[in-house]
Amino acid sequence: MMRWLVCSLSCLSCIFLSLPAAAQDARHWLDRVVTAAHKVNYSGTFVFQNGAIAETSRITHLIESGKVLERIEVLDGSPREVIRNNDEVKYYLPESRILIVEKRNQQRSFPSLLPAELNGLVANYVVRKGYFGRVAGHETQSILLEPKDDLRYGHQFWVDVNSGLLLKSEVMNERNEAVESFTFTQLQIGGQIEREALKPKFAVQSRDWPVQNIQSTVARGEDDAWLFKFRLPGFSKLAGMKRQGGKDTPESLHFVFSDGLAAISVFIEPFSSDPQMVDLDRVSVGATTVYHRTVNGHQLVIMGEVPMATLKKFGDGIEPKRNHGK
Repeated sequence: MMRWLVCSLSCLSCIFLSLPAAAQDARHWLDRVVTAAHKVNYSGTFVFQNGAIAETSRITHLIESGKVLERIEVLDGSPREVIRNNDEVKYYLPESRILIVEKRNQQRSFPSLLPAELNGLVANYVVRKGYFGRVAGHETQSILLEPKDDLRYGHQFWVDVNSGLLLKSEVMNERNEAVESFTFTQLQIGGQIEREALKPKFAVQSRDWPVQNIQSTVARGEDDAWLFKFRLPGFSKLAGMKRQGGKDTPESLHFVFSDGLAAISVFIEPFSSDPQMVDLDRVSVGATTVYHRTVNGHQLVIMGEVPMATLKKFGDGIEPKRNHGK
């Protein structure tokens, strides 16, 4: 037993000593994650856990001539498929027999969770190295991002030692409990990826499906019509756009705020008599919180991966500018 322990410790020491010296800095590991998101090809299976909800997906990701090609197939529950070609994203929903097409300039999804610029991130979080471990058979270094205030959650990342790819992430609440996670359970990094693996499974069936084009245009001047009275420290507006799902659906406004990691979305549209929307007030599922208000004939849905107190404080400060001071 003692001989086995000594041999194991020796092997671990060899692993640690073989790591490049530059990789000892926690910020350097985050830089590697950003780089890997834009340069590394991979395919595998990951599990998303949000509270009591768990979902398994298969992903294939290819960088080709500067273009990002990606296919995600949800393996649990209702069949769903997401096909990405740079900023165009197609959602195949075979049970509803609908194809949704959307242009998305801001594409942040696992394992590409970090922004290209990290300065804002490190301004709001204390970044430090954790321990070495293994995820899906790959050696990893864990990185902890601890919030500097109570307005946001903490995060923990497990980064592949060799490629820098993010293999696991957890969102930690104020009690340091993991309330949301993404984890690769099987993964191939690099190697040959066949183009066939990127083709939509439901391409043939979808030829007869109605296509819903989510049209987004820059909301020029629209954000000036709404007042955001409570500015969350560290959060800045990333986007403001008009969205319309179809000619028979009302036009809505969509604003996105982020601190570099956590994001808050604000949806504003004319009031609906939908009882589900009227009854909705505050909902928390894992790390995702949703807060709903009605203001002067508009319904506001504010959602994000922040504590409910943060979301409510931010949401209660949104109102039409014409009513300010009345």
